[in-house]
Amino acid sequence: MESSESSPADVVARLQTDRPHSARVWNYLLGGKDNYPVDSEVGDVILSTFPEFAAVARLQRRFLARAVRFLVREAGVRQFLDIGTGLPTADNTHELAQRIAPESRIVYVDNDPLVLVHAEALLTSSEEGACAYVDADVRDPERILAQAAKTLDFSRPVALTLLGIMGQISDDDRPGDLVSALLAGLPAGSWLALSDGTNTNEALNTAVAAYNHQSANTYHLRSPQEISSYFDGLDLVEPGVVATASWRPDPDAPETDAPDVSVAGVAAKH
Repeated sequence: MESSESSPADVVARLQTDRPHSARVWNYLLGGKDNYPVDSEVGDVILSTFPEFAAVARLQRRFLARAVRFLVREAGVRQFLDIGTGLPTADNTHELAQRIAPESRIVYVDNDPLVLVHAEALLTSSEEGACAYVDADVRDPERILAQAAKTLDFSRPVALTLLGIMGQISDDDRPGDLVSALLAGLPAGSWLALSDGTNTNEALNTAVAAYNHQSANTYHLRSPQEISSYFDGLDLVEPGVVATASWRPDPDAPETDAPDVSVAGVAAKH
């Protein structure tokens, strides 16, 4: 496992265990143990307002699995740039891809120090492939692309995965421009797989507002139309940008517990 350089002192200084962090709250909602009391407390506030939120967290993980399997099996992708990785859990991107194509190469990107510590320990590649971690913010696409190029071959297609990460970017930071900048650095034949939360459910809006009031990070729910605009100029595969549960659902594992509060899509770059 390769990683960009961060000293142990830097990591400890950035942990901010007195404030909830999105990756740790998400981990709590998924039933993990890599979180602090402040994270579980705000997670409980979210669940008290919008009890289905844990189902939303699981929904995005299952979309990741379906999207990666499509990209490896049907699109022939062997390289992934996974931004907003979050804390490692079951069926991470490299495990999903390398289970089908062991030669797959994956670069994970996150700026949460706890994610960095766990990634270095747990995200280990197959012998045939490669797995690297970049400690960077999605607001810095130039750094991400430069670091990723040390592991990925940018003369061949790369699948960019952005699950729940663009909602963490404010309008002032122009999330659509960040998606465009990342895609601009990837070769023709590359792909985008993206899912994000929508502002169409008042209970979820209230829960996210409570989270934003307490957290070191803020989340920005957007309309399905705004999220769809991230795919402008790309070739969407069927069924397009749809409710996350409806994107090529697994007939053997239907999304029976999934509230319709996020959309997802997969598209190719010309």
